[in-house]
Amino acid sequence: MRYLIYLLLIFSRFLIWSAINPKEYFTWFLEILPAILGVLMLIFTYKRFQFTNLVYTLILVHCIILLIGGHYTYAEVPLFDWLKDIFNFSRNNYDKIGHFAQGFIPAMITRELLIRKNVLNKKSWLNFIIVSICLAISAAYEFIEWFISLQTGEAGDSFLGTQGYIWDTQSDMLFATIGAIVAIITMSKIHDKQLSK
Repeated sequence: MRYLIYLLLIFSRFLIWSAINPKEYFTWFLEILPAILGVLMLIFTYKRFQFTNLVYTLILVHCIILLIGGHYTYAEVPLFDWLKDIFNFSRNNYDKIGHFAQGFIPAMITRELLIRKNVLNKKSWLNFIIVSICLAISAAYEFIEWFISLQTGEAGDSFLGTQGYIWDTQSDMLFATIGAIVAIITMSKIHDKQLSK
């Protein structure tokens, strides 16, 4: 429990920092909303289901990515502007970090839920189902971005964040899929050790 309080304190500090003079408050709100809702859901469901410390830590990392993106907008995160200049990228690629995390972290959340709730009879389907769920989450998020952009016009364009790249939606989903696969390959053994405790 002390560890989770420590994670909540870190989250709170990043949230306060993110809220101080963000680039655009409307975009900030849209970008940080999933982090706020996710943390609230974890708090309200804590007595019924506790995740491993690994998953809670990864959720914090994802929240921090969202809070940074909300503060600057994904198209204008300074470090990635610098990388854009150094490597002659055509755009600020911070959003690709966000979409990679959008696959990586939900993969671990999904993995834990499926294993601990004994959802599957055959473990051989586990990885396929995890990646499929993460791709569905990514596609649903792209639908939300598209819908908000249509409803709000220019105000929603920062949230959509294509930066003129016509394949942005497809590459976002690809990065989420890669993130889910990398999570399964790199984290499964560590995760299994925590689950066994």
